[in-house]
Amino acid sequence: TTSQDQARMKYIIGIGGVTNGGKTTLTNRLLKSLPNCCVVHQDDFYKPQDQIPFGEDGFKQWDAIESVDMEAMVNTVRAWIENPTKFARSHGVNISPDLSVPEDVHVLVVEGFLLYNYKPMIDLCTQRYYLTVPYDECKRRRSTRSYTVPDPPGLFDGHVWPMFLKYRKEMEDNEVDVVRLDGMKIGRAH
Repeated sequence: TTSQDQARMKYIIGIGGVTNGGKTTLTNRLLKSLPNCCVVHQDDFYKPQDQIPFGEDGFKQWDAIESVDMEAMVNTVRAWIENPTKFARSHGVNISPDLSVPEDVHVLVVEGFLLYNYKPMIDLCTQRYYLTVPYDECKRRRSTRSYTVPDPPGLFDGHVWPMFLKYRKEMEDNEVDVVRLDGMKIGRAH
């Protein structure tokens, strides 16, 4: 690492929270608004489907932290920290030609529903935001989404929501410092 790399201002913004709570919508708005900005999506770090076990609830454990390769995700964030410009280029992001933006300012948005349940990831985020929506709205939004692996009947009530409550309680018990945002106010862009 050169002294020039160390002089760069690097911000890692965590966008966590409930499934279908507005994380991706907010992330996409930040990407459009912030210069020299890259994103890492937790969904890109799911383990292969055949490695996702069934739980006692009878469902594949997609919403359990063990189903996500958090170590690989943390390593990806560390690669960005090491060289944000190289990371941006390798991910097809153009570094801002806007002369009003200092090219030594770099932003990484890390987005996912289990960001704040893995200490190495918590420690990397310089700002942490946590989006929530009420149960009814979350269930409604989830029902309108189409996933690569479709939700089987009863998944939301039998697995998704209980896992959200479990991991939110764990985050609160660990006193993770987050700024809470109302996902109802993060409307989808039309």
